[in-house]
Amino acid sequence: MASVAEALTDPLAAIDACATRAADALSRAQQDDGHWVFELEADATIPAEFVLLKHYLGEPRDAALEAKIGVYLRRIQSRDHHGWPLFHGGAFDTSASVKAYYALKMIGDDIDAPHMVRARAAIHAAGGAAAVNVFTRIQLALFGAGSWSVVPTMPVELILLPRWFPVHLSKMSYWARTVIVPLLVLAAKQPVAKNPSGVKVDELYTLKAAPLKSQAEGAKRSWQLFFGGLDVVLKRVEPLWPKGLRAKAVQACVDFVTERLNGEDGLGAIYPAMANSVMMFDCLGYPEDHPHRAIARQSVEKLLVIKDDEAYCQPCVSPVWDTALAAHAMLEAGGEANEARAKAALEWLKPLQVLDVKGDWAEVKPDVRPGGWAFQYNNAHYPDLDDTAVVVMAMDRAKDRLALAGGYDEAIARGNEWTVGLQSKNGGFGAFDADNTYHYLNNIPFADHGALLDPPTSDVTARCVSMMAQLGETDSDRMKAALAYLAEEQMPDGSWFGRWGVNYIYGTWSVMCALNAAGVSPKAPTMERAVDWLVSIQNEDGGWGEDCDSYALDYAGYTPAPSTASQTAWALLALMAAGVVEHPAVARGVEWLVAHQDADGLWGQEMYTGGGFPRVFYLRYHGYPKYFPLWAVARYRNLKRSNEKTVAFGM
Repeated sequence: MASVAEALTDPLAAIDACATRAADALSRAQQDDGHWVFELEADATIPAEFVLLKHYLGEPRDAALEAKIGVYLRRIQSRDHHGWPLFHGGAFDTSASVKAYYALKMIGDDIDAPHMVRARAAIHAAGGAAAVNVFTRIQLALFGAGSWSVVPTMPVELILLPRWFPVHLSKMSYWARTVIVPLLVLAAKQPVAKNPSGVKVDELYTLKAAPLKSQAEGAKRSWQLFFGGLDVVLKRVEPLWPKGLRAKAVQACVDFVTERLNGEDGLGAIYPAMANSVMMFDCLGYPEDHPHRAIARQSVEKLLVIKDDEAYCQPCVSPVWDTALAAHAMLEAGGEANEARAKAALEWLKPLQVLDVKGDWAEVKPDVRPGGWAFQYNNAHYPDLDDTAVVVMAMDRAKDRLALAGGYDEAIARGNEWTVGLQSKNGGFGAFDADNTYHYLNNIPFADHGALLDPPTSDVTARCVSMMAQLGETDSDRMKAALAYLAEEQMPDGSWFGRWGVNYIYGTWSVMCALNAAGVSPKAPTMERAVDWLVSIQNEDGGWGEDCDSYALDYAGYTPAPSTASQTAWALLALMAAGVVEHPAVARGVEWLVAHQDADGLWGQEMYTGGGFPRVFYLRYHGYPKYFPLWAVARYRNLKRSNEKTVAFGM
């Protein structure tokens, strides 16, 4: 900490000390090969499903691992509503609670234990196991603990349909595609789990049926009635499908999965798709030692986080995202040691660029050359624009001073080429695909989660604009189209929606950085309205906060939430991008970060500030309170000490 004497002679001494301690701590978290990777935690669903997967396959029980997962599930059970929420401190969620209860019972918890009695009562009050979502209904059906009749029908023959057909896999998001394809086989075969213990959850059912409730934004009653009627027809005709056609469709699904198995990083590099691929191979009779099944099973194991007293399973891992963002923070912190850390990170990132695989994105953009980065260690079929733009900006910032032999020019050029090549027709950018805007698909019964699509969003579009502008492109037609899209997306209160981060603070930070990089004046009404909104929602303690309930379909404006380190950092970075570094709100926010720095030099944060699928799935990025606050305090110090108060980079 800065001494009293230092504080008197240098008002930035305490901030300097904060940044130094944070950079040192972040340095200690870097892996030996130069990359960073932090835990990525979701809700109870994934660890519960992992337990159920092992019992589905009939694998030998690992009592020690199950006991640790049990400790984790019991710890995150709500003391208020006695079920399991989708995020820390969140409301009761029926599907997550049913899966967590089932997993604990499978592990061996007595159903008469107090925590199980309370959970069961909460589940009953919410409608019982019949009130769960589609994917939980499938999980129950696979164990014979629920009926396939309440699962919307998705015929496996779907994979054989031509692309012009209204319901087609290529019109869905990458994550939906990779999850659904192996699931089509499971739904067609309807296998029953080996489940050696014979555990079911009949006690969670009430006598009442429960209709599916859609979480989709903009769901249309007419479309829902149409697809509901279609589901009734499909259920009646499904037994009549020609066997030869069904066998052909199953093989097409297997071919799709095996082409994208992705080694030990797994199908789509996300848990649900990976687990479904394992169950698909199992139900088709693949032995445990078959290369495809074995590597698919190993990919799941690599998602485990096992600690001394508890364990859980991550939905995926985030090394490219963590590494690129941490590199930005270290570049902002500056100094020879920190820049060396950033250089090591960029050298680790460079060979992970996907240059030789035309992934599913090429279905819409066949003439675009590959050049993106994925979120995970390896996911060559599914790079994303957000990661790519962030990596490109870090490389561009460092190329003149830190690049090793060969430099970053080619990597930057190919990353930029691929990113701008996936611009959608409305001027915006989605995360993985262009023009994935078939919104009627969110009305099919199978899409009750409301996350079947990957349309353009403000935050991803902003990141792409930031990259283009940082590379010198500010007046092209595609830039004008992207800026027009962002202008259209601004909310009446001055904020922007954050699809991949919670929520309007994240979206507003993303867009304000982009507008600054693109040369939009701080005096422009768009910028001033955004500044006014951020200042108006600052907490009395000087920080900023927003919780996942801001994704509610009936959202009517910002609701106060406790300050968090990552959201305070985003708000500060946004305000500094808008040129108001001298605003009292900025000083108060920086003071909050300095005051809340932990003894280890970083920041703690239990709140979930990462987006998965609004209203359905949220993420706690353990890295967010580590690199974003460092980035913010270092930038504040740098701008205060500079004669130039303008942020010179896209982020």
